[in-house]
Amino acid sequence: MACSSAPHLRSFPWTSSTKPFCPSFTRPNCTVPLPFNRTNRMLGSLPISASLSSTCVGESDVGTTKNTCTTLRELCQGHVPDHVLRRAEEVGYILPTHVQHEALPVLFSGRDCVIQAQTGSGKTLAYLLLIFSVVNAKRSSVQALVVVPTRELGMQVTKVARMLAAKSLELESEQQSCTVMALLDGGTLRRHKSWLKVEPPAIVIATLRSLCQMLDKQILNLDRMRVLVIDEVDFMFNSSKEVSSLKKLLTTYSSINNRQTIFASASIPQHRRFMYDCIQQKWTQADVVHVHVNPVEPMPSCLYHRFVICGKRERYSTLLHLLQSDAPQSAIIFVGEQSEKSKKAGNAPPTTLLIEFLKTSHEGCPELVLLEEDMNFNQRAASLTDVKQSGGYLLVATDIAARGVDLPETTHIYNFDLPKDATNYLHRAGRTGRKPFSDSKCFVTSIITAEERFVLQRFENELQFQCEELLC
Repeated sequence: MACSSAPHLRSFPWTSSTKPFCPSFTRPNCTVPLPFNRTNRMLGSLPISASLSSTCVGESDVGTTKNTCTTLRELCQGHVPDHVLRRAEEVGYILPTHVQHEALPVLFSGRDCVIQAQTGSGKTLAYLLLIFSVVNAKRSSVQALVVVPTRELGMQVTKVARMLAAKSLELESEQQSCTVMALLDGGTLRRHKSWLKVEPPAIVIATLRSLCQMLDKQILNLDRMRVLVIDEVDFMFNSSKEVSSLKKLLTTYSSINNRQTIFASASIPQHRRFMYDCIQQKWTQADVVHVHVNPVEPMPSCLYHRFVICGKRERYSTLLHLLQSDAPQSAIIFVGEQSEKSKKAGNAPPTTLLIEFLKTSHEGCPELVLLEEDMNFNQRAASLTDVKQSGGYLLVATDIAARGVDLPETTHIYNFDLPKDATNYLHRAGRTGRKPFSDSKCFVTSIITAEERFVLQRFENELQFQCEELLC
């Protein structure tokens, strides 16, 4: 099979030619009360300029800022209702993450904010706590809107929001909980129409297409919306289908004078230009703050990242074609962990199924070695010894099983299943390119479905690498 590469080129529709200005800023101590006032806002003792200038909170500021908040409750005290904090504590949210330490004081001040931090860092909880600090459960109107690019992400955010909105075990009879609506693609919009007409929810989590349908038909009203969150904003602006609708939402359906705007993502390419255009295009107020936590170092230059799009049923044959085309001497194939449901059903692990397929289909391949999570120490040691002694190898492994494996001769990584997050992608890629003083090219190739392209793109943005598509 012949494979050709087509570089994945990304353009950013928000970019402008004017050079933006972004001065340094040290966030205030979180014990200082920060009032919410859209017309005349102050942050501690720092006056807000009316000129086109934004504020950046970065790593240099983080290192010099003293943090006296030791718990999430202390950080949110006086802003988030006590029953919401109780509910958060009941499910284990006790200590704030780094991004929550940096973002929440800014959010509680009422300033617009661009939150940039890695996946799993706590951005979702940060903006949801802000939402619960401003919504009034007694009012029958949409007061907060969270826009997400995919149904899957929307379901995750909705789950956390409803968990926080649920009645606390200690105060079930006293409190009135906020209603949370998931307005997502693939849902039953007829039921949502009835809900919106009878009693509008306080919080709506929506995909852009479903949201715009409701807005265009004037079924959903955003006149009383106080908080607008755009999650995964880099992907939203990078999608040609979403840009016009998103801009319309930011400028036509609501006004920056009546709302607080939050953009969140693991990566904001050309973030200074994006911040400038937020102000120019009136997507945010002029005093918008950029909170950037834990920037990631770029991938090593010897690594080349590729992906192939195919159907789920074609993954085995696609992997076989890649192996025959690349003819790697030393490679690792990463497979997803077996689910508990599959284990209980007595199914064979996916690693075993892949090994059996390669044994019968891939003639003349290097030595096949299996490295599973459930292997005992002796089996694991024997497998790794066989790998190191052989002239070439094809190692099939899971993320957990491959931890701590050092095979400097590895030149190819194949993601038969995508990792769960960017951290695991980084760990997988780190299994290759480890040979000292070597300039050899190493390859990381992911086999994905069309629906998984968004996930891989998030990894690209977060880890600052570029992936080329193989057209097979």
